Amino acid sequence: MVTLAEVAQHAGVSASTVSYVLSGKRSISATTRQRVEQSIRELGYHPNAGARALASSRSNIIALMVPLRTDMYVPVMMEIAIAVATTARTHGYDVLLLTGEEGPDAVRRVTGSGLADAMILMDVELDDERLPLLREAAQPSVLIGLPADTTGLTCVDLDFRATGALCVEHLAGLGHRDVAVIGEAPAVYERHTGFAERTLDGLRSRARETGVRLLHRPCEGGYDAMAVTLARVFDERPGTTGFVVQNESAVEPLLALLRQQGRAVPEDVSVVAICPDQVAVQASVRLTSVSIPAQEMGRRAVEHLVAKLDGRGADEVVLLAPELTVRASSGPAAS
Repeated sequence: MVTLAEVAQHAGVSASTVSYVLSGKRSISATTRQRVEQSIRELGYHPNAGARALASSRSNIIALMVPLRTDMYVPVMMEIAIAVATTARTHGYDVLLLTGEEGPDAVRRVTGSGLADAMILMDVELDDERLPLLREAAQPSVLIGLPADTTGLTCVDLDFRATGALCVEHLAGLGHRDVAVIGEAPAVYERHTGFAERTLDGLRSRARETGVRLLHRPCEGGYDAMAVTLARVFDERPGTTGFVVQNESAVEPLLALLRQQGRAVPEDVSVVAICPDQVAVQASVRLTSVSIPAQEMGRRAVEHLVAKLDGRGADEVVLLAPELTVRASSGPAAS
């Protein structure tokens, strides 16, 4: 392992000069800085993380709290996590991934131990138990998600309320008057997870405004669960001609079941999904959809967090506007 002294000898400067170049605590001439940086690159020197943390009172680590639950679509969560990690790296930070369902205990562990300089939290609930601790913490934080009360918090999220409204607007504009919503698993609503609740709020509000009759049914996903849910929908609302799906694992089972029942998409039934583009374009019928901007959400969260770490950021709520892409799964309501 290359040492700081070896870098100093290679660059022809003192060890303290190398230290100042690394820490930025003193002004060093441009030529000396370039010489030291060239020696660091040539020798492959990496500062000792523990020593650096002691010297700077920073760990250069961001804690990312992303509980991996069986009722959530993990690929989206991981896409956000990867965007967080890659963006953090461009700013000189590494990411500590906390995947357990520890709730407030995970926040206490990070704030009490100095494990990380800052925190990003995902899977945010409307009345999230972690929020009081975040408001009191010395370390800055950013939520990827939106709680009911955003006072004293910085949040980045897709505008899910507007997303729900956009889906209803699209179907209403095509003449659909009976629309069923295939939602996330029941546990997601029982936890009052922010994105699911806000989507439902947007769906219901715009349905009232446009005269659309809306039926919401949570679904575990998978073929068997979707078969039971679809049967309930048509039992309760036989005239249903439009579906909004916010459950990636229910997309393909829904399309398969509609085919089996002789209901053509979009001639008899229209389907709009809230999902990643990859899910929409790879479905057996290319889905009209509102995309989940996972990479943008992760990138924005890190940018806001780094600004706070540098003393430039203020608490704010950033909602990304939804975009609906029309594909092959939506059309005029059958007469």
